[in-house]
Amino acid sequence: MELPTEAFTETEMLLQWNNYAKRLGDKGFRIMESLLLINDPVLNGTTISIELPNEGSKLDFEKEMNGLLGHLRGHLHNHNVTIDIIVNENVAIKKALNDQDRYNRLHEINPNIDLLRTTFGLDLNI
Repeated sequence: MELPTEAFTETEMLLQWNNYAKRLGDKGFRIMESLLLINDPVLNGTTISIELPNEGSKLDFEKEMNGLLGHLRGHLHNHNVTIDIIVNENVAIKKALNDQDRYNRLHEINPNIDLLRTTFGLDLNI
């Protein structure tokens, strides 16, 4: 049996990444949620790179990585997805993102998000 390897965009990946983080937060795993949201992951082909501020956060992240990979591979329909963790002691940890920050980031990645928002009459209460 061949596993699916459908193409996906960085926007789709970020959406699933953030959904998984929110699910962890809803279950009370706030530290893991914050590690997932510490920086926006970057997509290069099917490899997702995430920068973490230290080795300790990398070890914590690795404990959750299989669950995250399973979620991403299933929801993105691509079993070639991998995650590359980069430890960068100089990472400026982002403050908690509000809806406007998330929207702006998604708009940077794909300006068509405006079309989606207006087509479906979505209001972000921005």
